[in-house]
Amino acid sequence: MTRNGQRLLLLIDDEPAQRRLVSAIVARAGWRTIFAQDGEMGVATLGTQDGMQLDAILLDHRGVDDEAAALIGELRERRPALPVLVLTANASSAHAVAAMRAGATDFLVKPLAPERLLAALEAAVAVPHAGELRPLTEKLSAALGFDEIVGSAPDFRTALAIAAKAARARIPVLIEGESGVGKELVAEAIHAASPRARKPMVAVNCGAIPANLVESELFGHERGAFTGAFEKKIGKLQIADGGTLFLDEVGAIPLDAQVKLLRLLSTGEIQPLGARHPITVDVRVVAATDKRLTAEVEAGRFREDLYFRLNVVPVSIPPLRERIGDVPALARHLLARIALQPGLRPLGITDDALLLLGAYDWPGNVRQLHNALFRAAVLCEAAALTRADFPQIANLGAGPRLAAVAPANGGGVTLFRPDGNLRLLEDIEADVIRLAIGHYRGRMTEVARRLGIGRSTLYRKLGELGIDHAA
Repeated sequence: MTRNGQRLLLLIDDEPAQRRLVSAIVARAGWRTIFAQDGEMGVATLGTQDGMQLDAILLDHRGVDDEAAALIGELRERRPALPVLVLTANASSAHAVAAMRAGATDFLVKPLAPERLLAALEAAVAVPHAGELRPLTEKLSAALGFDEIVGSAPDFRTALAIAAKAARARIPVLIEGESGVGKELVAEAIHAASPRARKPMVAVNCGAIPANLVESELFGHERGAFTGAFEKKIGKLQIADGGTLFLDEVGAIPLDAQVKLLRLLSTGEIQPLGARHPITVDVRVVAATDKRLTAEVEAGRFREDLYFRLNVVPVSIPPLRERIGDVPALARHLLARIALQPGLRPLGITDDALLLLGAYDWPGNVRQLHNALFRAAVLCEAAALTRADFPQIANLGAGPRLAAVAPANGGGVTLFRPDGNLRLLEDIEADVIRLAIGHYRGRMTEVARRLGIGRSTLYRKLGELGIDHAA
């Protein structure tokens, strides 16, 4: 960190416009940026006075080829504790795997959303090597239906039931929940279960669009509508005609655009910037927010009438820390989906790893769990993930809470299958017996006593369920 308290970022990028953009974004959060036009200059900078004060490196590269991998490796070799974030326009799981194995801390995808860059930088400097790979991993999984969404906690299942019931109607839905709980996943399930499933679902992150461009992005514009409007632009609402428009971070929409959105919900009409006449569109709006919109209404930043129009069906998704018992099933399910990505393979996960994951609060919710598993899967060389594959979670303070959490979450015993139905009783019973054997370190008399059965009954069950004594 520099003497005046600013963090210092080394940006390796040969595009002046991109350098100016990144510098302006990070300056908002108190970062100062120094530049290098290529990798050779970047490596040389590490030996300078500024280089010794660095807090992070951002490498802008066309893709993670052999050249980029070698550069990442050299940067990490010179400064092992310094986080290296990779920025590229080529988003693929193969690039993510290559970047991770070369030593990258995080992987960001163009076009760059300011909030995501700042969040990635803060995560990287807060805990070394704990970057989220957030923008990429969000794109790696296909949409799920309601019957495929994992979670058995009562509040979570209630929220899904409300969303599923609302899916058949045209009415707006407002999904509330912290960042990373899976609001877009629920929106996709609503669309997939609706009569509009064959039409497009168009997602717009309102918080990632500059305020002066929101109207153009949503409603479109005519050629010459404003300075720089050299061509006609079709807005997202027209693209979503007949389908669903998902407005993430809806609270970030400027007041002028809120008026137009209210008109859409009231009349079904939109008017592109510069257009003489309105256009009728048939769009179902699903909105999401991680803010309390009622507080935004009270502060005058969000229209009350628009809030009530959007909040016809409220769906509140609980944070992962309030359904920590879902972590084992979620982890196995996410690992199965991660294994489908090129360059990765199926992996198991041990009870000690599940116990560690279940002891953590997951402030980044399901997204953070997915990213932690993705990172571990990329780097794992064994057949199953163990506690040792999650050093960043242990470093974030999960360890001391393990003893307290183990009895509460069952140490990895899950009651429900990924489709939401109960597992077979014999499968649950086998997991409980394995847990007891491990907890009492193979002392079978104690295991039988604690389970309330005789030793002969215990051994008979071991044989019937095919459980080894050292399970």
